[in-house]
Amino acid sequence: MAIPKLVIFDCDGVLVDTENLANWRLAEWLTDAGFATTFDYCRKHFSGRSMVSVQKEIEETTEARLGADFVERWNAGLPDLFSHGVEAIPYVREFVEAVRAAGIDYCVASSARVSKMHITLGQTGLLRLFEHAMFSSTMVSRGKPFPDLFLHAARTLGFAPADCIVIEDSVAGTKAGIAAGMRVFSYHADPFSDRDGLAAAGGILFDDMRQLAGLVPIR
Repeated sequence: MAIPKLVIFDCDGVLVDTENLANWRLAEWLTDAGFATTFDYCRKHFSGRSMVSVQKEIEETTEARLGADFVERWNAGLPDLFSHGVEAIPYVREFVEAVRAAGIDYCVASSARVSKMHITLGQTGLLRLFEHAMFSSTMVSRGKPFPDLFLHAARTLGFAPADCIVIEDSVAGTKAGIAAGMRVFSYHADPFSDRDGLAAAGGILFDDMRQLAGLVPIR
C-alpha cells in the first residue's frame, strides 16, 4: 500500500467524541417535532450526517415538520451542548502527530459546520492541529454519503483522489470516501457503530486508533 499524500479525517466520532451528546438532544428534538424516535435510532441512522440532510429525509418521508429554522436553532445550541463533556477520541492525537511529523498533508472534512468544529476541536485541544485545513459539507451541494466533500477537500489542497485516504466512523462517510475513489479506514470502537455496514460500504475496519500506524504507511 502506497504512502498517502493526504489524510482526510472526519471530525465527530473520529477526532472528538460528540455523538452521544448530539444524538440524545436530536432524539428529543425530533420527538417533540412529531417524529417519535429514540437515541438508539438516531445513533444508528443519523450519525455522520448533516442536520440539513436529516431534516430533508424526515420531511420527505414522514408528516413531521421540523420548522424552517431547525438547522439554525440546532447550530445555535451547540456551544452550550458541547461546553462540557467533549473529549478527544483515545490515541487519535498521537496518530495525527505522527502524520504531521512524517510531512504528510492532512485535513478535517466533516458534515458539521466549521463553527461547530471550532467548538469541539477547541474543547479537546485539537484545533491547533487542524485550523489550517477545515472542510464542511456546507461548502458543497451534497453531503455524505455523496463524495462531494472529500473531492472538494482533495481538489482544494491539490491532490488526486487516489493519493488520499479517509479516516471515518460512519457508514455515510465511508460510502462517501469510497465513492470519491479513496481508501477508507473505518473506526468502529463505538458500541453503536454499524460494523457490518462499514464493511459492506468498503471500509478497512479497525477499532483502536493505535492500530492506524500499522495499517496506514506513513513512512
